[in-house]
Amino acid sequence: MTEDHNKIGIERMKEGKYEEAAKAFHKALEEKPDDPVAYVNFGNLLELVGEYEKAMGFFDKAIELDEDLAAAYYGAGVVFYKLEQFDDAVDLFIDAIKKGLSDGDSHFMLGMSFTQLGDDRRALPHFQKATEENEKDVDAWFQYGMALGKLQMFEHSTNALRNVIELDPEHADAYYNLGVAYLYQSDLDQAEAMFQKAVSIQNDHLLAHNGIKQVNELRKSTGNNE
Repeated sequence: MTEDHNKIGIERMKEGKYEEAAKAFHKALEEKPDDPVAYVNFGNLLELVGEYEKAMGFFDKAIELDEDLAAAYYGAGVVFYKLEQFDDAVDLFIDAIKKGLSDGDSHFMLGMSFTQLGDDRRALPHFQKATEENEKDVDAWFQYGMALGKLQMFEHSTNALRNVIELDPEHADAYYNLGVAYLYQSDLDQAEAMFQKAVSIQNDHLLAHNGIKQVNELRKSTGNNE
């Protein structure tokens, strides 16, 4: 059955056995050449191995066969994102969400596309949605915290980044950005503590080292050298 070959292909893909996955998806298409899901699966495999142009051909075929197949729009969006064509990626992720794929991954990738375009305000609700869909998604919480920080919503940013380190206590970048948030809130002690924690996790974290220097300079300028 075609469905079995699709399932086998997905399993082999997860195992990193890409050649076996390709053979399985090829068999699925031989048995049912008009199966849009098989085209999406093959497209996902090609995207994974960096064959972006070929992948787009498979996603386009899937959409031709079923214009409401949300997964095809999502797959095409990932390809455009990796090609750094972020405007096109935005359109495709929006289409995927409109057609029913309103999951954490879709909102996260849409948020990332907006971030790459420098539009943090439009990215923000999608990162928030991604954290709501998966409360343990470290990357979603981190990007949500970053977007909040860029929009100078430092209290909310602090809360989001606190969630990151709760989920991943070794997340040096989260500690660094917490330090920045505390710095903007004029809490020098907390800022220094966060920068020091970042350095203890990743000794070559240059931004965190610079953060510590900045705290020391601010203390000197305010006469607070404790």
